[in-house]
Amino acid sequence: MDNACLQRRYLISFESRRLPHIFTDVLVVGAGVAGLRAAIEASRFAQVIVLTKGKLPDSNSYYAQGGLAAAVGDGDSVESHVADTIATGSGLADEKVVRHVISRAPQTIEEMRLAGVRFDTEDGRLSLGREGGHSTARIVHADGDAAGKALFETLAALVGAEQKVKVFEECFAIDLLTDGSGRNACLGALTYHRRYGLQIIRARRTILAGGGAGMLWRETSNPPNATADAAAMAFRAGAALADMEMVQFHPTTLYIAGSTRSLVSEAVRGEGGHLIDRHGRRFMADYHRMGELAPRDVVSRAIMQQMAKTDFTHVFLDVRHLGQASFQERFPQIAAKCRSFGIDPARDPIPVHPAAHYMIGGARVDLDCHASLPGLLACGEAACTGLHGANRLASNSLTEALVFGKRAGEVAGQAIAEQADGLAAERIDWIAPKSDRTELDLPDVRNSLRSVMWRNVGIARRGERLAETIEIISFWGRYMLDKEFFDPSAWEIQNMLTAAYVIAECSLRRTETRGVHYREDFPQTDPVWTRHQVVRRAEYQLIVE
Repeated sequence: MDNACLQRRYLISFESRRLPHIFTDVLVVGAGVAGLRAAIEASRFAQVIVLTKGKLPDSNSYYAQGGLAAAVGDGDSVESHVADTIATGSGLADEKVVRHVISRAPQTIEEMRLAGVRFDTEDGRLSLGREGGHSTARIVHADGDAAGKALFETLAALVGAEQKVKVFEECFAIDLLTDGSGRNACLGALTYHRRYGLQIIRARRTILAGGGAGMLWRETSNPPNATADAAAMAFRAGAALADMEMVQFHPTTLYIAGSTRSLVSEAVRGEGGHLIDRHGRRFMADYHRMGELAPRDVVSRAIMQQMAKTDFTHVFLDVRHLGQASFQERFPQIAAKCRSFGIDPARDPIPVHPAAHYMIGGARVDLDCHASLPGLLACGEAACTGLHGANRLASNSLTEALVFGKRAGEVAGQAIAEQADGLAAERIDWIAPKSDRTELDLPDVRNSLRSVMWRNVGIARRGERLAETIEIISFWGRYMLDKEFFDPSAWEIQNMLTAAYVIAECSLRRTETRGVHYREDFPQTDPVWTRHQVVRRAEYQLIVE
């Protein structure tokens, strides 16, 4: 039976209509730290349009609490940071990429400081925190626990002042456009604007920076717009994806029954916070020699196992010994969020629970951010650079977003400067056959998908449950992915189904445990699997490269 998850079709039937065309040199899809940094760099050479499906602050990076990892402290070194990153990557981190990013981290922080980011200091020097997996304190933070917000606001101000950059808010990128000449190059995107409706944005270069997939799981630290749109678009267009089974779950999100999860930064444990169970017992020493500072995948699994042992819905993060003034000063956002639920961290342990947090996999790119599809680049959480391998070292992602965001914009902009040809308003005809299948309830599919992904493709996985999940997603796909919708929430569900299918397939194929990918039925790391899984779509076929 045809698998709808592997179809190539636009999600709109054009019925031979000509849609309004907008022309630009560089199109950036996504407006987090990586996307904004790319837009700024590209604008040195070219005209740029930035799309965000929500309002500008709505991005994963805006809510990042930890900071930027960089070897800037006394006694630290690039070599030490590289070693920690490679060790955490569990055999899949690309050393060339690791050195590329880590060696540029100190310079990147200085660039952001000069741009206006006010990093936290102590006695005139950068204040450094420590997080899990790091051998020393090297996390540069801003406003205590608001590094992502500080970076975003600075970059957004720079974008707002740049005449060559236009930002389209509430503009949904439905699909990437590709030509039919056999070259299969990316030509821009089909978009939907809340006010102006369907539009074609033609671009000489397109940069995917709309990463984030946390909403595929019932428990997530991500905002509601993290629906794996970039990965799904890239996959449908035929671009190669890599390491899609590698999804990092954050050990500690604030657990309040009936409420959305809020991130409780790993830096809290780095500052001395203790994990305790319902009986008040510290348990991390039972699972890893580094205790609370073990890598995130270890801590997440330990928490889930301790919850099962104690028959309880969560564990607690105990910071009472740190003192109220110290905790409030270092983590003002977390303290405020706790107080909003009647929790006083100076008196009450903070209830926490693991949640889907960071998508390691994405569009496979090289050091110049080129995806496998000509004309398409990717950066940030939308891309798989090879930096993280099978497990992301804490606070490396904002650093990566800035380093590769800058490079993506530079590469795209320079290509435009060297390219003389223009863009033509070609007619786009794509008539999708009318679906003869029964419609399903959209909110029900969304909620059911998130639940089954949490149960079967979460922190711990088994082959039979992964196979069952693929079967379930394929069933939903036959009813959902051949429909025409005119609403962003429906397109999001279609993207979620596509991305979830790829993640489940890659998880089933990797028959070992490595990094964040934990198989209960294959609990050992297998040297045969010391390789990346690179997949792409052909008509009704998933091709593994």
